[in-house]
Amino acid sequence: MAPLDDLAFFRQLACAGSLTATARTLGLSLSAVSKRLKQLEARLGVTLAQRTTRRLTLTAEGERYLARGAVILEELAELEETLGEQRAALSGPLTVNATFGFGRRHVAPLLSAFCRQHPGIEAQLELSNFPLSLGEREVDIGIRVGEPPDSRLVARRILANRRVLCAAPDYVAHMTPLDGPSDLTAHPCLVLRENASDYAVWRFQPRGANGATQAVKVSGPLASNDGEVIVRLALDGHGIALRSWWDVHEHLESGALVELLPDWQGVRADFHAVYAQRRHVPLRIRAFIAYLEQEMGRRVPPLPVPEAASTGEPSP
Repeated sequence: MAPLDDLAFFRQLACAGSLTATARTLGLSLSAVSKRLKQLEARLGVTLAQRTTRRLTLTAEGERYLARGAVILEELAELEETLGEQRAALSGPLTVNATFGFGRRHVAPLLSAFCRQHPGIEAQLELSNFPLSLGEREVDIGIRVGEPPDSRLVARRILANRRVLCAAPDYVAHMTPLDGPSDLTAHPCLVLRENASDYAVWRFQPRGANGATQAVKVSGPLASNDGEVIVRLALDGHGIALRSWWDVHEHLESGALVELLPDWQGVRADFHAVYAQRRHVPLRIRAFIAYLEQEMGRRVPPLPVPEAASTGEPSP
């Protein structure tokens, strides 16, 4: 079993990126981690990594050992899991990555409920402003907006979603009417700043008909890098926001926000659970994705059926 233990140790080392991080993760001393790596290299007769306490860089031999070794470890995990799939209990590590807003609101409570049902799961939810690559920190499942361009990833849709143009009733009562998306340039728009640009580009499609997407550069005196802040500013009547259906459907239902431009709709922004394409996907990954597909629709109502409107007045 020593070679398999060494493979697992080296994969952990490569994932952590340093001796210090590996020691912290494994609960070992820095000297113990360094000693074990030296013993592994001595047994193999090659240098696997150039390292300091803060950084580790794999050699060509280390890259080969990691790549081939990961396949061996995956095949072993597949064998053991296949033998045990008839048991009801799920177990093992599960790392999920999602954005802060959607992750806090929906993924976290669903992961909590899933782990309550399957106490053998060792789960970790990594929230980030931008998606992590699945190879980073050994992420098993990424929650993404839109299907991934990488053909090596499998995408399963867990939520149908669309951007919604909206504002508070008090703002709507005093605003200049909107006849089309281009009129937004004359209004204070609440911009979600996710890059260094001085403006945002909002995109719309004709509702209930096929037509070209119209893009509008918008700006306004108030902005934030956090979606929850943008919604709060909209609720306070500071201007017009373009937010996802999952984020504002409750405010639209209660009347705290009003949908604008009924002849137009924001572009689709469906959520997918993505995972690496491989011969065998661990049962715990398949089970959690199936759980997301089942439960997410109970947390967020379906998108409204598109209806063509004849006036430029805000929809109720």
